[in-house]
Amino acid sequence: MRLSNKNFGLWMGVFLIASASILSSCNKTPGYGRRTADNPGKNSATTGAEFNFDDKDTTQFFVSKNAEQIPGPNLKFIQGGRAVLGSQEEDVMAFRDNLERTVSISNFYMDETEITNNDFREFIFDMKKKVSADSLLKLEPSENVWTGAMSFNDMYQSYYFRFPGFNFYPVAGVSWSQAHTYSKWRTEYVQDLIRKERELDSTFTKTQLIERGVALADYRLPTEAEWEYAAKAMIGTQYLDENQEYGRIYPWDGRGVRNPYNVKRKGKQGDFLANFKRGRGDYGGISGNQRNDGEIILTNVYDMAPNDFGLYHMAGNMNEWVQDVYRPLSFMDFDDLNPVRRDGVLDDISNYETSVLSDDLRVYKGGSWKDVAYWLAPGTRRFMHQDSSTNNIGFRCAMISIGEKGK
Repeated sequence: MRLSNKNFGLWMGVFLIASASILSSCNKTPGYGRRTADNPGKNSATTGAEFNFDDKDTTQFFVSKNAEQIPGPNLKFIQGGRAVLGSQEEDVMAFRDNLERTVSISNFYMDETEITNNDFREFIFDMKKKVSADSLLKLEPSENVWTGAMSFNDMYQSYYFRFPGFNFYPVAGVSWSQAHTYSKWRTEYVQDLIRKERELDSTFTKTQLIERGVALADYRLPTEAEWEYAAKAMIGTQYLDENQEYGRIYPWDGRGVRNPYNVKRKGKQGDFLANFKRGRGDYGGISGNQRNDGEIILTNVYDMAPNDFGLYHMAGNMNEWVQDVYRPLSFMDFDDLNPVRRDGVLDDISNYETSVLSDDLRVYKGGSWKDVAYWLAPGTRRFMHQDSSTNNIGFRCAMISIGEKGK
């Protein structure tokens, strides 16, 4: 039978409408369409097989409807992005070991405060049940960091770590190795508490929990790049399309160390924004007029204003250990996505005319109560042996952010 042009057009219209109806019906069938971690559908997108959502049934392929990261206490979410890292102030020390470079940092979490004496005593108390007395002594912070042949700091040596008045001051005398051990202990301790609180099956391995959408990521020391990115907190400085109007020398706006205006910050105009050494022999100003410069030495971890990420004392109070091994030329070798230096790869010690460098040297950053303002800039960096400690280096922990959009 031959169709006229009119009839042919009519039949084609019916065919197209029917086809669209069928396709629409398929797209609305449960299990089809756009999938997300929270909405996986009912069937496999590639095989059509029905999903199993019962995590107790091991005879079928299991798919979790849950995708939740449990970050743990004291952590602030740090939204990642593009950033210019490196020293943005005059390199008065002539180190030339942190030249400016553009990198991208993924989302992560970071402690809002430095780890306190109270935090570290909790760690020591719990470790008494797990290690020998000799091993426990190796975990204790060194109180000898307060002694000096030409200074009288006996009070701090005897009381700083244990007296309740210093409970929420940052722990001092802790080496990089001790900070690393604390991070591992904290991971196990917090994960165990969360398992009990959420009534998670204690027989599940970490891998099985991850597959079930429960992410209990590890606490760790932040990478140097993460620390510097979090300290600068370059949010709220953008205009138009991803342009930034200005950089930051310190973890706040402006070129000074005092609060230039009383906007979005606690305290008064003219208050110091960090606890640092003002000049030779001046650790806190004169009696009766110390403004808000905290103590002569350290101060409470919640003193001073937080930066725009909500992190306290990212400049001053305590220098802080980071994960990275120190090399002067790391900035030349780093990847431009989540950079870190784990060892001397690509920059061997033999490249330098010195025997000082080794893979046991770790970076610390941030400036402290006994440092002048130069060291408050996030781009400055120094190093020390991972088993050494002082009264002006502490630490805080970080954690990766897992899943879609930082979930």
